[in-house]
Amino acid sequence: MGNSFGHFFRVTTFGESHGGGVGAIVDGCPPRVEISVEEIQQELDRRRPGQSKITTPRKEADTCEILSGVFEGKTLGTPIAILVRNQDTRPQDYQEMAETYRPSHADATYEMKYGIRNWQGGGRSSARETIGRVAAGAIAKKILKIAANVEIVGYVKRIQHLEGQVDPQTVTLAQVESNIVRCPDSECAPRMIELIEQIGRQGDSVGGVVECIIRNCPPGLGMPVFDKLEADLAKAVMSLPASKGFEIGSGFAGTLMTGSQHNDAFYTDENGRLRTATNYSGGIQGGISNGEPISLRVAFKPTATIRKEQQTVNRQGEATLLAAKGRHDPCVLPRAVPMVEAMVALVLCDHLLRHQGQSGTLKF
Repeated sequence: MGNSFGHFFRVTTFGESHGGGVGAIVDGCPPRVEISVEEIQQELDRRRPGQSKITTPRKEADTCEILSGVFEGKTLGTPIAILVRNQDTRPQDYQEMAETYRPSHADATYEMKYGIRNWQGGGRSSARETIGRVAAGAIAKKILKIAANVEIVGYVKRIQHLEGQVDPQTVTLAQVESNIVRCPDSECAPRMIELIEQIGRQGDSVGGVVECIIRNCPPGLGMPVFDKLEADLAKAVMSLPASKGFEIGSGFAGTLMTGSQHNDAFYTDENGRLRTATNYSGGIQGGISNGEPISLRVAFKPTATIRKEQQTVNRQGEATLLAAKGRHDPCVLPRAVPMVEAMVALVLCDHLLRHQGQSGTLKF
């Protein structure tokens, strides 16, 4: 019912924001892949709340437990269960929201669909659900690294009107992690931080764009028609909370070009490999990876839950005002970076295994 993602590498997440815990079940992982709690924890630490002055002050260690599927440091080929227990829960902060719908949040639509909802921090619609995705993504990243040396680097490209100047071909994880906003542009990052702090003090929020580059992606990943690689990537990142837009390669800017300008001319490099002189296609043509770097961008809206007073209605349909309480990010972008990377990794890992099953050209 919408809680599982993938075909060969299939992930099911579970849990609510202020329940006992959250996590994921990973099914279809190949056996004998070396994976440790520490590797998964490293990714979870990048998305955990309370990590800096520009994120939610909720204090969660987000310590993960591997309950099954791993033995003596290697995967068994059986379902991997990962659990993160909630610790710093304050459901009382959301009491007012039990009867009042937050503007642009999932409160009203969840109730329209199910006739019931967990109003404590948004329940299942909370970004806390993404813990399971990031944990599963850590395993997917490891498989991609072992099988094809695939590298996935996401970073904050833009916060509202401030846009960083980043070379996607050379940007490194160390540069991304060098500041709390995760923008590799050392000149723009302080201004982004200042803007987020300023908006946060006003009880408001801002959005922006996360860019992600995939290097060393093997050619041949993706399926024609309905399971095109860019289509699955779009679905993956657009399933993240607060995501509102997706571009790959030239994206919408490509509409301003002619075909002769936009077409990526082929050539053969010194190693006899088929390459493209430009990469407006973003590393994918006909829904199938061509071996060039894959570049994509995801737009995230301003956080819906804000402290500023807003017009809304309650469950009885009566007009009222709401100034939300609780602990929320004034900007989701810094913590969204590992989430985007995780979803990209899940798609690529799934397609890698599907390609292996159909074509048998890759070896672990």
